[in-house]
Amino acid sequence: MAGFDWPVLMQAGLRGLRLSPAEFWALTPAELQLMLGAGDGAAPLRRAGLDALLQRYPDREEIKDD
Repeated sequence: MAGFDWPVLMQAGLRGLRLSPAEFWALTPAELQLMLGAGDGAAPLRRAGLDALLQRYPDREEIKDD
Protein backbone atom coordinates (compact mmCIF):
# COMPACT_ATOMS: atom_id res chain seq x y z
CA MET A 1 0.00 0.00 0.00
CA ALA A 2 1.30 3.42 -0.87
CA GLY A 3 1.39 6.05 1.83
CA PHE A 4 2.49 3.85 4.72
CA ASP A 5 6.05 3.83 5.97
CA TRP A 6 6.00 0.12 6.78
CA PRO A 7 9.51 -0.11 8.27
CA VAL A 8 8.70 2.66 10.75
CA LEU A 9 5.27 1.20 11.56
CA MET A 10 6.72 -2.27 12.03
CA GLN A 11 9.40 -0.94 14.35
CA ALA A 12 6.82 0.99 16.38
CA GLY A 13 4.51 -2.02 16.60
CA LEU A 14 7.02 -4.80 17.11
CA ARG A 15 9.61 -2.99 19.21
CA GLY A 16 7.70 -0.10 20.73
CA LEU A 17 4.40 -1.82 21.49
CA ARG A 18 6.00 -5.27 21.81
CA LEU A 19 3.41 -6.87 19.54
CA SER A 20 4.06 -10.27 18.07
CA PRO A 21 4.21 -10.37 14.26
CA ALA A 22 0.81 -12.07 14.19
CA GLU A 23 -0.69 -9.39 16.44
CA PHE A 24 0.86 -6.62 14.33
CA TRP A 25 -0.41 -7.96 11.01
CA ALA A 26 -3.88 -8.65 12.45
CA LEU A 27 -4.34 -4.94 13.23
CA THR A 28 -5.97 -2.50 10.84
CA PRO A 29 -4.02 0.70 10.15
CA ALA A 30 -6.63 2.59 12.20
CA GLU A 31 -6.13 0.27 15.19
CA LEU A 32 -2.36 0.64 14.99
CA GLN A 33 -2.74 4.41 14.77
CA LEU A 34 -4.85 4.43 17.95
CA MET A 35 -2.38 2.19 19.78
CA LEU A 36 0.43 4.58 18.84
CA GLY A 37 -1.55 7.50 20.27
CA ALA A 38 -2.42 9.22 17.00
CA GLY A 39 -5.99 10.33 16.48
CA ASP A 40 -8.91 9.64 18.73
CA GLY A 41 -10.89 7.17 16.65
CA ALA A 42 -14.23 7.57 15.00
CA ALA A 43 -16.95 9.58 16.65
CA PRO A 44 -19.41 7.45 18.59
CA LEU A 45 -22.83 6.77 17.12
CA ARG A 46 -25.31 9.28 18.51
CA ARG A 47 -29.07 8.87 18.89
CA ALA A 48 -29.82 10.68 15.62
CA GLY A 49 -27.49 8.33 13.76
CA LEU A 50 -29.09 5.29 15.37
CA ASP A 51 -32.58 6.57 14.49
CA ALA A 52 -31.48 7.07 10.87
CA LEU A 53 -30.15 3.50 10.72
CA LEU A 54 -33.35 2.13 12.26
CA GLN A 55 -35.42 3.94 9.65
CA ARG A 56 -33.25 2.73 6.81
CA TYR A 57 -32.99 -0.84 8.06
CA PRO A 58 -36.07 -1.59 10.18
CA ASP A 59 -36.36 -4.81 12.12
CA ARG A 60 -38.89 -7.11 10.55
CA GLU A 61 -40.66 -9.89 12.36
CA GLU A 62 -41.39 -13.03 10.47
CA ILE A 63 -44.91 -14.23 10.96
CA LYS A 64 -45.25 -17.99 10.88
CA ASP A 65 -48.54 -19.67 10.24
CA ASP A 66 -48.80 -22.94 12.16
